[in-house]
Amino acid sequence: MNTAYTLITGATSGIGLALAHEFAQRGDALLLVARRAGALAETAASLRARHGVEVLERVCDLADAAAVTALVGGIERDGLHIAKLINNAGFATAGAFVDQSWHSERDLLMVNVLSLAQLCHAIGRQMAAVGSGHILNVSSITGFMPGPWMSNYAASKSYVLIFSESLREELGPLGVKVSVLCPGTTRSPFFAKAKIAIEKAAPDRLIMSPEEVARITVSAMDRNPAIIIPKFRNKLLATAPRLGPRWLLRKVVAALHKAVVAK
Repeated sequence: MNTAYTLITGATSGIGLALAHEFAQRGDALLLVARRAGALAETAASLRARHGVEVLERVCDLADAAAVTALVGGIERDGLHIAKLINNAGFATAGAFVDQSWHSERDLLMVNVLSLAQLCHAIGRQMAAVGSGHILNVSSITGFMPGPWMSNYAASKSYVLIFSESLREELGPLGVKVSVLCPGTTRSPFFAKAKIAIEKAAPDRLIMSPEEVARITVSAMDRNPAIIIPKFRNKLLATAPRLGPRWLLRKVVAALHKAVVAK
């Protein structure tokens, strides 16, 4: 029988790396996808040495449509069986949308939305054909609300949330599970790359570690929930947008986001 792999995108840092260790600790064979070849090779070697599992590497810039198509084609050509698809890769831009470069905004949509959807389409088809599998897409608490000063990012995470819930209903009867992870503020390179001051985003005691998010997530996946929100305080944040008027929500989030954009 073919080896069943857990495919993880953005697997060399943050939540993606922590998830890779959690799945490897459970004995999963891994197929890791990341943009930087050196970091990917280092991560794969560490996982093999620490957990004794098979780890395949695929270098792919998920902002490059041709590269994503080549990735999908290679998986199909090599006959790799994907038992779990973890669409973790993503990044944010912060500040006024019209002040950002269009190149970076386009790349954000490609990575956070289009590549995720393409992998769900290709791997979801494979899973439906065999009648099993689990897809986990990584959204954010931000996906539950509008996000002025992070407009494109917030919209991309709303897409991931709604798309995942919808896909769950389509693929469930075919034996394929779909869950969406919506973490709150998590300490990772994500914030520095987006030029967001993490110390202003949340009190230190409320910032989760990637390892904690990963432990909660992998354990929750055993129960096959539609939405995984680590920690009760983050569940409250996800519920809060429904309690007041949308105009007020937009104003509050705008003020909060504007305050954390690094100068």
